[in-house]
Amino acid sequence: MTQHDDDLDLFSEARTERHRPVRRERDGRKPPPPSKKKRKNGLWIGMVVVLALIAAGGYYGYKQLTGIGDYEDFAGQGDGDVVVQVKDGDSTGDIATTLADAGVVASSRAFVAAAETNADVRGVQPGYYVMKTKASGAAAVTKIVDAKSRVGAMDIKPGAQLENVILGGDKVVKGITAMLADASCAELNGKSTCVPPEQLAGVAKTADLAKLGVPDWALPDAGKAEPQRRLEGLIMPGVYDVKPGSTPEELWTQLVTESATQMQAAGLPDVAKDTGYTPYQVLVMASLIEKEAITKDFPKVSRVTYNRLRESMKLQYDSTINYVLDRPAIRTDPGDRARVGPYNTYDNTGLPPTPISAPGKGALDAAVNPEPGEWLFFVRCEKDGTSCFAVTNDEHEQNVDLASENGAY
Repeated sequence: MTQHDDDLDLFSEARTERHRPVRRERDGRKPPPPSKKKRKNGLWIGMVVVLALIAAGGYYGYKQLTGIGDYEDFAGQGDGDVVVQVKDGDSTGDIATTLADAGVVASSRAFVAAAETNADVRGVQPGYYVMKTKASGAAAVTKIVDAKSRVGAMDIKPGAQLENVILGGDKVVKGITAMLADASCAELNGKSTCVPPEQLAGVAKTADLAKLGVPDWALPDAGKAEPQRRLEGLIMPGVYDVKPGSTPEELWTQLVTESATQMQAAGLPDVAKDTGYTPYQVLVMASLIEKEAITKDFPKVSRVTYNRLRESMKLQYDSTINYVLDRPAIRTDPGDRARVGPYNTYDNTGLPPTPISAPGKGALDAAVNPEPGEWLFFVRCEKDGTSCFAVTNDEHEQNVDLASENGAY
């Protein structure tokens, strides 16, 4: 080593020490932290990666919403039949998911994309629809907006009975059992799903009422009723959707369970607490009110019912006589009123053993909120069904004469 080299200090002890590799296994010291420049570069790289991932995810979501890019779709009108349900509150996207899960369309996007050009999709109502499996999105849209595709719907009017009502001649008003039989019908892959009314009636007579969904508060009285009348009054009026292809037990359960929910929404059984009667008896009274009067007279007829029961007077309602005869609410004759039976309120004191119809909410409200008054009598005195009310029998006879003059009685 020359003096010159030494002057440059290239091999001095201090220089050599500064460049000596750090050996943590010998002295346990950590390597020096990275420089600020390196840390900043690493931070920028991490941020770029995160932003790239966010952008990719956002673009994917945008594609799903706008339809950019490819999606799976079947071709043609479809193959086999399948029943799908559109639930209350379902959006187009919800319906699309249901159809994809049922194998109707290849992807939910196929249906959503096709629905964008058909405004009728927004009008699809809750209920059951017969659809084709492996159909194109466009074919599925066309199918579901077709009114013929909807099945299982039934509309029960206030005052409906379980059995058919004979109006005269060959004209018949279908009862709830017959309506349920109609609602059970659909054509699936060339086979009918219809359940005969007789089969439904048989199940109504023998099935476990609790398993069908009859509320606990109604079980004791309904269980003691004549077999064919056990479910009378326990089906609330309204539009129902039952699934074709269901068993008779399943059909009744769908109907009774939903009715029980509606009764609860109407306040039963709690609203009966201050009436002096059980919830089931209130239901019976509501069914009488429904049959005996038009809506505006419901509260007064309710009061007459309470007053007569309080005085231990026979109700003498023609509707109870006609109920067992499967006739509409018309005037009865002495022969009809001479028929012996638990529904003859000309012969028996108190309420009949079961409801005689499906009471609507208006009749239920009247049954727990009768109009104040001392009336003990009423008669339909106008052709529009309006009744005239009286406190005494003499007043009532005058109202009967008026009804005759008006041609209403």
